[in-house]
Amino acid sequence: MIRFTDLHSVNVRFDKEFSEAYANFLASGSYILGEEVTTFESNFANYCDTKYCIGTANGLDALTLIFKAYIELGALKKGDEVIVPANTYIASILAIVHAGLNPVLVEPNEDSFNLNPTKIEDATTWKTRAVLAVHLYGQLANMQAIKKIANTHNLLLIEDAAQAHGAIDSEGIKAGNFGDAAGFSFYPSKNLGALGDGGCVTTNNQELANMVRKLGNYGTVSKYVNEVKGYNSRLDEIQAMFLNIKLPFLDSDNNRRLEIAKQYVSGIASNKIQLPKFSEKGNHVFHQFVVRVENRDDFVDYLNKNDVETIIHYPIPPHKQNALEEFSYLKLPITERIHKTVVSLPLYPTMTNQDIQTVIQLLNAY
Repeated sequence: MIRFTDLHSVNVRFDKEFSEAYANFLASGSYILGEEVTTFESNFANYCDTKYCIGTANGLDALTLIFKAYIELGALKKGDEVIVPANTYIASILAIVHAGLNPVLVEPNEDSFNLNPTKIEDATTWKTRAVLAVHLYGQLANMQAIKKIANTHNLLLIEDAAQAHGAIDSEGIKAGNFGDAAGFSFYPSKNLGALGDGGCVTTNNQELANMVRKLGNYGTVSKYVNEVKGYNSRLDEIQAMFLNIKLPFLDSDNNRRLEIAKQYVSGIASNKIQLPKFSEKGNHVFHQFVVRVENRDDFVDYLNKNDVETIIHYPIPPHKQNALEEFSYLKLPITERIHKTVVSLPLYPTMTNQDIQTVIQLLNAY
């Protein structure tokens, strides 16, 4: 069986370092918001070229806290509209809803799967106050064009960078440093994954950073002094420890992901399979390698019978989910067509060349 991903092989490379660090962690007696979190926040901010990084419990909380913080600071108010791609994981939209804001779902560019800048103008109203750009599957959205529109309309620009750790554009700007703030996830399968849940916010805005940190720690600035109605959303000390060990290897792992993607693109020759489109080296870190096929059930069944595991990211578009039934009236043909045809192929940094070639051969025989 060729697994879709193999988290054991990804993480066992660090077994010795994990064990040694855990012994130090255990002996420290500091298990919440200790030195490991502080170190990781500094390391990841430096990696993203941002001034601040604030650890959170998960990626959804990271995005939600950004919006909640802007409400506390008066830059947003309940009921304001936030433009968001219709083609995304539901968490992007849930963060807006949980903050008491109104998501405006906009169709993607069908080639990149990401937010279409030309659609933002059409969706902007007097109620629009922010844009949430998602770097889906690890490919940067067209941030230069989106940023220009946001600046023209005086909109906050937030990044959902949960799948794009280390992605970089042609001008050298990294995911997490394009807009006013960004949310990351460190879910185990991410390019930079913990061994449990985790997330963070990156920003260059000190006032926002302070408010996010305050909201994520019960609304406190000092123990038992609660200034705002906060939450409990802090990066776990032991997960920060794992992330500190893995961060120096993120770029090499991303390079390996790109190598695998290039092998797929150069090797897959079936006219029944539509390959992903990407141009710049570094602008796509291939959190997922997503192809499109017309008869998806048949395609997935064929690969399953040949011991190749696949996953669909994502089978149901957000506006068709029961959880978001208030958006079910929307007609979003591009988004719906994408969700009916996408399939993610196996791709992870420890995947062997033999397994890659086996997948290619099977696809060409389909």
